[in-house]
Amino acid sequence: MEPDLFTAAAEERQEKDPAGSPLAVRMRPRTLDEVVGQQHLLKPGSPLRRLVGEGAKGPAGPSSVFLWGPPGTGKTTLAHVVSKATNKRFVELSAITAGVKEVRAVIEAARRATGGYGQETVLFLDEIHRFSKAQQDSLLPAVENRWVTLVAATTENPYFSVISPLLSRSLLLTLEPLTDDDVRGLLRRALADERGLKGAVGLPEDTEGHLVRIAGGDARRALTALEAAAGAALDQGESEITLATLEQTVDRAAVKYDRDGDQHYDVASALIKSIRGSDVDAALHYLARMIEAGEDPRFIARRLMISASEDIGLADPHALPIAVAAAQAVAMIGFPEAALTLSHATIALALAPKSNAATTAIGAALEDVRKGLAGPVPAHLRDAHYKGAAKLGHAQGYVYPHDLPEGIAEQQYAPDALKDRAYYTPTRHGGESRYADAVDWTRKHLGRGRS
Repeated sequence: MEPDLFTAAAEERQEKDPAGSPLAVRMRPRTLDEVVGQQHLLKPGSPLRRLVGEGAKGPAGPSSVFLWGPPGTGKTTLAHVVSKATNKRFVELSAITAGVKEVRAVIEAARRATGGYGQETVLFLDEIHRFSKAQQDSLLPAVENRWVTLVAATTENPYFSVISPLLSRSLLLTLEPLTDDDVRGLLRRALADERGLKGAVGLPEDTEGHLVRIAGGDARRALTALEAAAGAALDQGESEITLATLEQTVDRAAVKYDRDGDQHYDVASALIKSIRGSDVDAALHYLARMIEAGEDPRFIARRLMISASEDIGLADPHALPIAVAAAQAVAMIGFPEAALTLSHATIALALAPKSNAATTAIGAALEDVRKGLAGPVPAHLRDAHYKGAAKLGHAQGYVYPHDLPEGIAEQQYAPDALKDRAYYTPTRHGGESRYADAVDWTRKHLGRGRS
């Protein structure tokens, strides 16, 4: 709906007395050039540039867009920049409070504005994933006929939460979490800018680092915490926001953990060694330290995948699938929810039976290869799928295992220099005991006995 008298009066009062607004609102960019991050979406000729009238000339008008990304990445900010920068009518709705009736009213007003005044309408619809299929269907005619240019924001995957006809008539723009440097630049701008804190307090490096960590790529969270800490510092007569003041304000202790230094590797090492040692509680402690320090969840997930093969292997064949599934889930959802997935995987790996037999097996095989113990592939195993191979004796005498009752043929597979080598020595831990039985049986039927 169009802003009512009370909303308009509140916005006018906010413009006259910006100090009464939250810091995150005061620091909201006024142009696309002031937007922090998302530079992949702001190149010349991009849909957002065209939406604000930059280069939107000729018969090809601007497209409706979906802005998909985590909270605090700038979806609402981009919409407000569009509202300020364009000469079009700008109408804002939230799927939390609006329904089909409100959508139809906006569309009808847009049609009148287009027909009567030639004025285009931009409709910003926040949280569109909360709309039902029927509510989303009501937008289709307006988007298809360009009675409105839709800018829809969502934190949910649109391929699951938005109807296909609406997606096919729009462009999907994916917003990425802000980098640490993005958040750091935002904080420094807010400290100095006339719309922000106007240089009233300083921000030492250690305090800034903690602010960046707790922000987790969320601009709104960073500015909210900065404003609260600045207020506390000024109340105490401090010229700087000390780390102690910030910790007290946000109720989160600064973890002594440098993601680029020794602590990064020390804590990661302690996590893996605790999993290897089956101490689930210690493993969860180190996992929590890494999460709280703002460690990249993908890094943690990669370490868990390595641990699943290095320290568990076939003692629990499900360990690696669990770790891989966790890595895939983490890449899709990110923090804070990824903490649950990482906890799930860490507990499973820590409590799994352990075996490093797969690790030692490939290590021994690699060592022999590097020593030059290789030799030619036995003639009966060589490729015979090309003309002339038979004349060379390739595949002659090969016994096809599936033709035998037990499905295994007593023939040599390894090169002569390695025919008696036994690399895999399974344990009797967990599920690997059945592999130990299988190794004994197969080696016996291959005519090798137990090497």
